[in-house]
Amino acid sequence: MAQRTALIDALKRELKQQGKTYKDVAQVLSLSEASVKRLFAEHNLSLERLDRLCDWLELEFADLVTLMARSKRQTTHLTLQQEQELAADNKLLLLTHFLINGLSFTEITEQYAIEEHEGIRLLAKLDKLKVIELLPNNRVKLRIARQFEWIPNGPIARFYEQHIQADFLKSSFSGEDEIRLFLSGLLTRGSHSELLNKIRQLSHEFADISQSDQSAMQSERHGTSLIVAMRPWEPEVFRPLRRPVKQVSGN
Repeated sequence: MAQRTALIDALKRELKQQGKTYKDVAQVLSLSEASVKRLFAEHNLSLERLDRLCDWLELEFADLVTLMARSKRQTTHLTLQQEQELAADNKLLLLTHFLINGLSFTEITEQYAIEEHEGIRLLAKLDKLKVIELLPNNRVKLRIARQFEWIPNGPIARFYEQHIQADFLKSSFSGEDEIRLFLSGLLTRGSHSELLNKIRQLSHEFADISQSDQSAMQSERHGTSLIVAMRPWEPEVFRPLRRPVKQVSGN
């Protein structure tokens, strides 16, 4: 299953590289666009369909395997120094954020106040930091793996906590396409671990769906954030009300 997932992810990257969309794939496979999106999201393409798509992309199946192997060498964590340099420059961090989310350099500079010469300098810095590989015509290839994670409590995590998290939560979450859940209960260690695993799986599904949607037109996509938090916890306001723990005296 892991190999098939990696192979299909490599195919998705090649589709994006060649400017192909799910609508194009649907025509090649004689399926609806919705069916194609589901197959890619579930990593459920048969070998026959993979072979047809490789022929269409003028790609040998062995080439696809090579692309898959190359992606496994991508970075899963940055160093502390790399994160510090990103966190110290808002424009550099903005560029990194949107490149990771599949926007092209041109799409980013059209929407944000980054002049071309400044943007090229920032791309060169990201290339030096080994976040991207800078290609001709300001195209980029990410050196960051799909399951990339920032350093826990590192410079980027602290930046988001200080500047992004509070802004994100400043909402009633009452809109039709919004939701906020706050659940509380008493769980055993086993149940706690089970829920943690499901939350981690949700993060993987979010990453898969986000990557799948990178082939859609920019006008069809919008920024979406998801925060799910869970930990053993007692509200601070309740703590002063706790009775002292009774000491068990020995015989």
